[in-house]
Amino acid sequence: MTKRLLCLVLVFLSTNLFAQTKHYIYLKDKGVSEIAKLSKSSALYLEAKKELSSAAIERRKQVMGENYITYEDLPINAAYSKQIELLGINIENKLKWFNAVTAFLSDSQERLVKALPFVSSVEKVRTTQLIEPIDIKDASLQKSYSVQSASGLNYGPSLNQNALSEVPAVHDLGITGKGVLIGMLDTGFRWKTHPALKNLKIVAERDFIQKDDVTENQAGDVSNQDSHGTNCLGLMSGYDPGNLIGPAFDASIILAKTEDMRSETKAEEDNYAAAIEWMESQGVQITTSSLGYNKFDFGIGDYPWSSFDGKTTITAKSLNLAFERGVTTLTAAGNERNNSWGKIITPADAINVITVGAVDFANRIASFSSPGPTFDGRTKPEVVAMGVSNYISNTSGKYSTGNGTSFATPIAAGVAGLLKSAWTHLTNQQMRKIFLECSDNTNTPNNDRGWGLISAKRAVSYPNLKQENSGYRLNKIFINSEGVSSSSVKLNYKIGNGSFQTVSMNYDGTLKYDFVLPNSATNSLVEFFFAYTTTSGTNVREPADKNYKFYYGNMIITSISEPLEARIIPNEFELYQNYPNPFNPTTAIMYNLPVASCVTLKVYDVLGREVATLVNEYKQAGIHHSTFSVLPASTAARQGGRSSLVSGVYFYRIQAGSYNETKKMIILK
Repeated sequence: MTKRLLCLVLVFLSTNLFAQTKHYIYLKDKGVSEIAKLSKSSALYLEAKKELSSAAIERRKQVMGENYITYEDLPINAAYSKQIELLGINIENKLKWFNAVTAFLSDSQERLVKALPFVSSVEKVRTTQLIEPIDIKDASLQKSYSVQSASGLNYGPSLNQNALSEVPAVHDLGITGKGVLIGMLDTGFRWKTHPALKNLKIVAERDFIQKDDVTENQAGDVSNQDSHGTNCLGLMSGYDPGNLIGPAFDASIILAKTEDMRSETKAEEDNYAAAIEWMESQGVQITTSSLGYNKFDFGIGDYPWSSFDGKTTITAKSLNLAFERGVTTLTAAGNERNNSWGKIITPADAINVITVGAVDFANRIASFSSPGPTFDGRTKPEVVAMGVSNYISNTSGKYSTGNGTSFATPIAAGVAGLLKSAWTHLTNQQMRKIFLECSDNTNTPNNDRGWGLISAKRAVSYPNLKQENSGYRLNKIFINSEGVSSSSVKLNYKIGNGSFQTVSMNYDGTLKYDFVLPNSATNSLVEFFFAYTTTSGTNVREPADKNYKFYYGNMIITSISEPLEARIIPNEFELYQNYPNPFNPTTAIMYNLPVASCVTLKVYDVLGREVATLVNEYKQAGIHHSTFSVLPASTAARQGGRSSLVSGVYFYRIQAGSYNETKKMIILK
């Protein structure tokens, strides 16, 4: 080949390489209508079920019941994928939750794809950089704690970050994260040779950049590719006594390498979304990421602030869908406080994610920790943990210190692992609420530190419920430095307007107490407190000056004087039959939301034409009502209301996250 020809070939290849940009290709359907009832014996349903591990199915059933597979879970239509590939296009990721695939497209390929009859739209995938650690040089931020572990664990220089969140007290009980499956998303993980990481229970790993199962550095990676993830993994689960111990050092872990550090590509949102789908299908109970997105390379595709409403960006939507399927999700708030952005980044805005800010050893908010609220006014972050001068594992096989909400988040995730390890029956809704109840700012949450500094000790010892056929089993661990006289432990409770009853609790002989509360009517208020005597003779009431409370029909316990969630929280999504039915001129429609969701509620005629939109907004968890009125034509004209509808059958349909349901109603004049 002549030099001239070689140059022409290189120019051609270079032009095509840089002309291609990664895009989302959104598809119109999955071979079945989104509003159709999904048969559990259909091929699509069975294929979707096959993709889920038994652990994923059981976790989903906890919060979704038997209808644990939704339209989002159905696979991408294989015929559509094949037609795209026949155009010479290589599909990078298949995102079934979004009914989309991603691929690098030239301008001409983009035009061809848009012309395909089954393609809904084509959008560019945004690229950005990860949350970089913050460099702080201030000797006053260093301090050594004197807290010692009764179990003999030697935390070494990592004692600070553990002691601030009262982790040693939980380790002393023998709670170490065992039996919990946690998924971590980051840049990569050099865990096989590091003394604090090499013996961890890594059960699966996947590289979403190079499409293999190697999450440490490999050919094609830049030298610092796996640095950030190695730092975060040690903070959550490292185990090298005398140097570094993470809160959940005995947990099982799944690793996803999603963030490309190469300057020409940077990090990509679709890798994040694909990793969340994969982890959820593998049965993770908790996911954590110290990644975030707001400003992008060269300003291309920057998100406007209005997109930070918890339901717009693809990373936030991924976490919302994972949460609806029972996963406890955590992510970093960001290090944006002092720069031009100055606020949280996505997916920290996601609706039910536990967003983590950073404090120093004295529990002061870090100078860099991104504040809330979200665009739609929700308080963020949820909690804070130590993120200043943290002791971290590095890729040299040694240790260093670092700062950032990136480093606070894996500590909080480790605490979540301890909570789930102690109480395996907890749903993600219960765990999220316990985090809010057990932080140190729970009565006055704000947009700097949220509900406050998370405490593993308070979280694990917070009372919780487990539903059983005969009623609710109330569970409790007591942690007191003076010890607890087990025979003295009493539960004092009342239901509704009844009087308080005092009963002894069952004791397992080592750690846990429980009592099965009698059945009661749904929505009955239950109030309770505990009383016991320490081994040194001190009488204790818990809580000291108020009562715990919950409503029959949900599993959420609160102790806040004016509860943040002073409403009934149902256990599952449900759309009720309208009442009255038939009706004229007004009927009421009630629906349940077990988690905060983006809700649309619409009315259609028998031809499928939209008649009315009753709800189109974000709604908190709870029981909600909407009214549908049919006004006479003359009244509608005077009041500017809805025109009169003829008698007949109509349909109303709710969409709340991945839940959808349609029911029939009748107008009778």
